[in-house]
Amino acid sequence: MIDIFAAIFGAIALIGAAGAAIERDPFAKLIAVGVIAGGVVPFIADRGYLDVAIAVALVVPVTTIFILLVCRREEA
Repeated sequence: MIDIFAAIFGAIALIGAAGAAIERDPFAKLIAVGVIAGGVVPFIADRGYLDVAIAVALVVPVTTIFILLVCRREEA
């Protein structure tokens, strides 16, 4: 991988990790976890695990949506 792209994707993953560690709101925390996944997927693809990268790219957004729906529910 080109060094500048590796640095950019690494920074994206670190920003997502810092955001997940700092945030208290569950919605913002889930979005930060999604940012982590966005920074990690190019590293997975670079190693040659394209099937894993595709699976992660499909599973992370879907699970994030479901978890957001669960967190949004209010108890009666």
